[in-house]
Amino acid sequence: MNQLRDNLKAIGLSPNHIFQQVKDAISEDLAGGEDITSSATISETQVSTADFVCRAEGVVSGLHVAAAVLEYCGINHYEVLVDEGSKVSVDKVLIKVQANTRKLLLAERTAINFLSHLSGISTITSKWVKEVSGTKCKVRDTRKTTPGLRQLEKFAVRMGGGINHRVSLSESVLIKDNHIIAAGSITNAFKLIKQKFPTKKVEIEVDTLEQLSEAISLNPDLILLDNMSIDLCTKAVGITNGVVKLEASGGLTLENAKAYANTGVDYLAVGALTHSAQILDIGLDFRKEK
Repeated sequence: MNQLRDNLKAIGLSPNHIFQQVKDAISEDLAGGEDITSSATISETQVSTADFVCRAEGVVSGLHVAAAVLEYCGINHYEVLVDEGSKVSVDKVLIKVQANTRKLLLAERTAINFLSHLSGISTITSKWVKEVSGTKCKVRDTRKTTPGLRQLEKFAVRMGGGINHRVSLSESVLIKDNHIIAAGSITNAFKLIKQKFPTKKVEIEVDTLEQLSEAISLNPDLILLDNMSIDLCTKAVGITNGVVKLEASGGLTLENAKAYANTGVDYLAVGALTHSAQILDIGLDFRKEK
């Protein structure tokens, strides 16, 4: 367990947070009872050897989260065979394990749920990063994450080569359209923020080039170009002329990612990295006894 804690810390994850999530997931699966199928069909002493195998090409992440599931279920004889963020081919063995069969089957689904979901995020992120390669533009996530899984999903984005936007509402400021309406103007919202939180980084969302000019005059850390076309983003880059970083958001797809990146914006904010990623197909294959 101590080695696993060190491994989780080394990849930027909180061991206590991960262990709690694993505990909650297994508790949800058992619902206060037991695995009645396994207890009826498998002896208490049976031991099996198995492999977690990738059934599709992709970028894997969550290997040490899967390991946390194994250890929570009382399994200590396992080996993680690839690094977090590795690009793997079909039939690649990710983790091999030998354990009590009942314990292994208890761990199976929860481990795969974490592993396949996070690897799906890493895989789609890597595709976006590849699309904008050769430009200065970086791909980053949003707060459109699964409730309770933000830390893990943002980790998976990093493993796919993307970068993280703010993790929480308390980390930094993002003045959005509803804040602007409620405060009366971009300028007023910005001044109120600086009065109360003078050291926090501030990003301002704008919908028009007129709003962009107002935002530039306030010298924020970043300006978000919300649902602007490629043509408008190009004009925004020209107007800004490098005095403040720009982020494009809304209407982005893998097909137009390169075109948006070529406008000269610094970031693409892509909610789809976390809210629409398909899982990467990963399974647990028992080895047949010779």
